[in-house]
Amino acid sequence: MTNDTTPPAGGISRRHVLKGAAAVAGAAVGSGAIQGFPTIWAQNIKDIKLLHVGQSYSAIKEIGAQASKDLGFTVEIQVVDPNTQLNRLLTQPKTIDINDMESFDVKRLQGKKILRPVNVKEYKLYDKTVPMYTTGKYPDGREVSRQGTSPFSVQYWADKDGSKLSHYQATDWLTGIPMIYNADTLGMRPDLVGRKIEHWHELLNPEFKGKAALVGYPGIGIMDVAMALESRGDLKYADKGNMTKAEIDKTIEIMIPLKKSGHFRAFWEAFDQSVNLMASGEVVLQSMWSPAVTAVKSRGISCYYAPLKEGYRGWFSLLSPMAHLTGLKADCAMQYLNWYNSGWQGGFIAKQGYYSAVPETAKNFMTADEWGYWYEGKPAQADIKDPYGQLMDKAGSTRDGGSFWDRIGNIACWNTQMDEDKYLTKRWNDFVSA
Repeated sequence: MTNDTTPPAGGISRRHVLKGAAAVAGAAVGSGAIQGFPTIWAQNIKDIKLLHVGQSYSAIKEIGAQASKDLGFTVEIQVVDPNTQLNRLLTQPKTIDINDMESFDVKRLQGKKILRPVNVKEYKLYDKTVPMYTTGKYPDGREVSRQGTSPFSVQYWADKDGSKLSHYQATDWLTGIPMIYNADTLGMRPDLVGRKIEHWHELLNPEFKGKAALVGYPGIGIMDVAMALESRGDLKYADKGNMTKAEIDKTIEIMIPLKKSGHFRAFWEAFDQSVNLMASGEVVLQSMWSPAVTAVKSRGISCYYAPLKEGYRGWFSLLSPMAHLTGLKADCAMQYLNWYNSGWQGGFIAKQGYYSAVPETAKNFMTADEWGYWYEGKPAQADIKDPYGQLMDKAGSTRDGGSFWDRIGNIACWNTQMDEDKYLTKRWNDFVSA
């Protein structure tokens, strides 16, 4: 077998054929014009398999199946919990080919040289990416909030060595391609709450004693608490996404008596748990993810994602090839990254409430009505279905919070790993066990 740079008969290298064919086919896949790559390319890569490892909200088997169909090689999707994924990255990195991770995990991997830097020139959709990743600003020129881990802060390595983040400075080396993202807030049961919810401090309102819930992850749960405490006027944080020990202590000291009083019904850690708490009516107001709201609605139960006046808590994910990939497998990994934001995946995940880093390609895989509902905040002309064909919202409904930029343009802080992460975990456990 020749290596990737050795010309076969005819003088054309495998890598040359791969890249040339992929460039043509990638554009066609993005437009929906074809369903597979040229035969000459497929013959070279049909035995390649890439293992994409991530968490349940983004590592979705249907995405891997469609990628495999379009690309001609196999993309296998594997779902793991966050701790398992981080442990594998640090101790068994070669068991993962494509790493699907939430933004702040890049900080934990800095200096490890586990991830393969992505050259901006090799990522074909860079120029079409929403600017909060490439400039740290919104289209209207406003700067994206820097509280927590904002997209621009971890999008680039300082150089091709990939050992240090550039920190708010664009370079030619991406830490990964931007994937999905969203603006999170509180989910509520309007039929049980009985009135409009407009502020984060409602999470702590005695009116909802025993019927409120928080996400159990310390780094996320405490930010929801911080949003509520700031809204109520208890505290003002310098950076809700990177609290000092003193700020952590003040927050926990306020929350422990509330916990002891029985205010919180649960601290959920699994997606299904959050859905069941809300669907059953055990909880009427809680930390929630967009697909969980979708899941409750798909059961025919009223559920609302409240657009709160203080803003949203944002999050985003990155898709990165691993450093151990070489040769044809590395080339296939790059083709997968270029496929990922070419449209199909963006159209699929839009139907569970997530956004694509390249909205214009996702639009090609959505009906005009779906695009109007999910991205433009327009009333649905027909019933809105989730990615699996289940009823999500009825004709005439509008998306909670409105249009894409109404929601993403109002993010107050971003999911993160705080500098005092270990101390936070200790104090959070004090709170939960109180």
